[in-house]
Amino acid sequence: MSTLERTSPSPLPTDDASPADASPSSALRGFYPEIEPYATGLLEVGDGQSVYYEECGNPAGIPAIFVHGGPGGGCSPAHRRCFDPEKYRIILFDQRGCGRSLPHAWEPEADLTANTTWHLVEDMERLRAHLGVESWLIFGGSWGSTLALAYAVTHPERAAALVLRGIFTLRQRELDWYYEAGGADMVWPDEWEAYTAAAGDGVGPGGYIERYHDLLTNPDPAVHGPAAIAWTTWEAATSTLLRDQGHIDEVQDPAFALTFARIENHYFVNHGWMDDGELLTRARTLADHGIPGVIVQGRYDMCCPIGTAWALHRAWPEAELRISPTAGHAFNEPETLDSLIRATDRFATELAGLAGLAELPGSAGPAARKGTTPAET
Repeated sequence: MSTLERTSPSPLPTDDASPADASPSSALRGFYPEIEPYATGLLEVGDGQSVYYEECGNPAGIPAIFVHGGPGGGCSPAHRRCFDPEKYRIILFDQRGCGRSLPHAWEPEADLTANTTWHLVEDMERLRAHLGVESWLIFGGSWGSTLALAYAVTHPERAAALVLRGIFTLRQRELDWYYEAGGADMVWPDEWEAYTAAAGDGVGPGGYIERYHDLLTNPDPAVHGPAAIAWTTWEAATSTLLRDQGHIDEVQDPAFALTFARIENHYFVNHGWMDDGELLTRARTLADHGIPGVIVQGRYDMCCPIGTAWALHRAWPEAELRISPTAGHAFNEPETLDSLIRATDRFATELAGLAGLAELPGSAGPAARKGTTPAET
C-alpha cells in the first residue's frame, strides 16, 4: 500500500523500546528544505527492466535509501526532504514498472511476471553495489515498510538501521481488512460503496481483489480504466484522518492510476510471493543482528491498522514504537512526519561513522559522482 503522497526538535524519548505517543506540540518538526538531485541514472536490473534512481544531499554523508509505497506508487520530491541533506546521502529509486523506471506498467504490453517482492529485494541489492554503499539506513512506509523488512531480513548485514511507517506485512488478514467486507468498510461506507460499485455485481465473500485483478488485466481501456481509478481513489480517500480532496484529485490521472492499481493488485493477488506472516516470523533476524529501528504508526490508520505495527514491535521489541495519536496512514500528517524526521535525525548521530565510507571502484569516492548525470524532474 502507498500513502499516494502529496507534496518542528528533541531526542526520541525512549531508550527501552517501549511504545510512545507522538503527542501534538507546537514544536512539531516538518520537512527539510526542497532539494534537487546531484546525480540520477537508470540501472539495468535484468528481465528487460531499468530502475530509475537519484542521489541528493551530501555525497559523503550517511547512505539512506527511501523505499516508496504501493507497490507502484513511485517517488516524489517530498521524499527527499525526510533527511538532513547536510548529513545524509539520500538515495531514492522507483521500483519496477512505475515512476521513471522502464518499462511502465500502464503500457498495454506491460508484463509483470518479473515484478515480485524478491525481484525488488535484489534490485535494491544491485543498486547498493552499483553505488558503492556498504550498508545504509532503510526508510519505508506502507508497502515501503514491507519491502524494507523483506530486504533487511534477507540482507541484514546491509541494514544499518530501519525507519518504518504504517506497517504492512501482506498477511491475509491485512488484505481482508482493507479490500474485503468487514473491516475498513465499516469506517468508510461511502467510499466503500464506490469501490464495490466499480467492481460490478456477483462478487462473493473475499472476492474483490480477484475481481479487480480481472478488470485491471482486461485489455479494454473502457474496462481497466474505470477500475484503476476506483481502486486508487479508495486508497487515496481513506489514507488520511481528515479527508484530503486535493490528494484524491491528484490520483485521478489515468496513467498513474493504472500503473498503481495494476502493480498493487498484482502483488496482492499473489500474496507478495510470501507465506502468510513470513515477515513477522523473520523479524527476529533484525534483533539477532543488532539492527536498530523506529516504527511510526498512525493510531487511526485505516489502510494499515495499528495491530500490524504492534505485532512487529512484539517480534522486534528492540525497535522503538511511536504512535501518532491523531493521524491516519499518510506520512505527511503532522505528528507522523514529526516522528519520522526525529528518527532520521537520531540516526544521523548514531550512524555518523558511516559517512564517507562508500566508494565506487575506480573513483575518488561518492563525491566524484557529483553532476555526472543531468537531474531529471
